[in-house]
Amino acid sequence: MKTRLIPTVALTLALAAPALAQTAPTRDSAQIQAGTYAVDASHTQVGWTVSHMGFSNYHGGFSDVSGSLTLDPKNPAQSKLSIKIPVASVSTTSDKLTGELKGEQWLDGAKFPEMTFVSTKVEPQGKDKAKILGNLTLHGVTKPVTLDVTLVGAGANPMSKKYTVGFDATGTIKRSEFGVKTYVPLIGDDLHLTIAGAFERQD
Repeated sequence: MKTRLIPTVALTLALAAPALAQTAPTRDSAQIQAGTYAVDASHTQVGWTVSHMGFSNYHGGFSDVSGSLTLDPKNPAQSKLSIKIPVASVSTTSDKLTGELKGEQWLDGAKFPEMTFVSTKVEPQGKDKAKILGNLTLHGVTKPVTLDVTLVGAGANPMSKKYTVGFDATGTIKRSEFGVKTYVPLIGDDLHLTIAGAFERQD
């Protein structure tokens, strides 16, 4: 039985190889397709880190992200980004803490179900980096935030066949400025955000 299984697996992989083959994603902005892109929610992650009493840096995340990107590689300053993140998607390694974060004492997801980021300006910082200035709305408060963005790559996804572009972004906010003041400064005020964003071009 085992000796028959090995050739079968090998044949299956050989047949699948052409479908999975792809040209390596490019980081050359001149080769990236302009247009309107939508967030690929399945492959986009939003993470956050906050100091826990000075003993550790505690990590959590959000999921089910949606939004759009209007990309103009030839004139990146004209690009635009809009993101929505459902507060109820917050997650940690503790079910108890995750429930608390959704509640009134923290993010109050029932009253403020979404956080949003809408860009107001894009400042290119070389061939594959940019600063995106925009307005972040969290807990009913809107304030300006700057994200440092790096292009990861762009090209046709070999599985979905959709043209995809990906970026990494980082930024820091003071949660107290958005009305989330619980346990400051015992639990850090600085909330560090990381975004691994994937966007699919819309035809």
